[in-house]
Amino acid sequence: MTLLADLVAALRSGTVEVVDLTAPLAAETPILELPEQFGQTASFRLEEISRYDDRGPAWYWNNFRTGEHTGTHFDAPVHWVTGRDGADIAAVPAGQLVAPAVVLDVTGQVTQDPDFVITREHVEAFAAEHGPLPDGGWLLCRTGWSARTTQQDMINKDDDGPHSPGMSADCARWIAEETPLIGLGVETVGTDAGAAAGFEPPFPCHSYLLGNGKYGLAQLTNLDRLPATGGVLVTSPLKIVGGSGSPARVLALVER
Repeated sequence: MTLLADLVAALRSGTVEVVDLTAPLAAETPILELPEQFGQTASFRLEEISRYDDRGPAWYWNNFRTGEHTGTHFDAPVHWVTGRDGADIAAVPAGQLVAPAVVLDVTGQVTQDPDFVITREHVEAFAAEHGPLPDGGWLLCRTGWSARTTQQDMINKDDDGPHSPGMSADCARWIAEETPLIGLGVETVGTDAGAAAGFEPPFPCHSYLLGNGKYGLAQLTNLDRLPATGGVLVTSPLKIVGGSGSPARVLALVER
């Protein structure tokens, strides 16, 4: 038990910090927008059951309604048609919910171009500087997009469609098929770029990663508080039987 005791001591002393990467989940939380001919996700909503009153004199509790992919959320393989025979969210192995993570910072490029797309060359340059991508780990893409907390700013839509950063189709394929990573995490409302409906294939991060049994995390926050390497990601989706994904509390352990 020495390792776990050392971890507890490090957490208490602040030598290891717990960083919350989760966006608040409320009615105002930005949500995915699809073309109007498709089904739409629900905004988060609390429905009060009782609050120290005649409905329940000593307790307060709520029902809630929302989509599986609302707020900070975890995409399971079965979420996409390419992964339709893969794992649902309840079947994601518990051992993969705690994994190393690296952070690729492209905030400067996104400031100049909200449609900025990460290529394979960007990731390879990161690995050349910081070392190999972690086996069984996550690539987190820091874009600064989590500063956008309203629906309008998060989707950033005009007459040409939504505009937000993401990853090229070739890079998504390479990460899914040729790297040891288990998943991709982003600050945007979904793992793909705003313009990804027009990529080939459409929505390549979803198509390639989930089709290869890997995972996605979206609407992360506080990535600026993580080092480029050395962090450990703790993801905690609900164990929804048959679910395609789940809102999640996502934490990072960081040595200080």
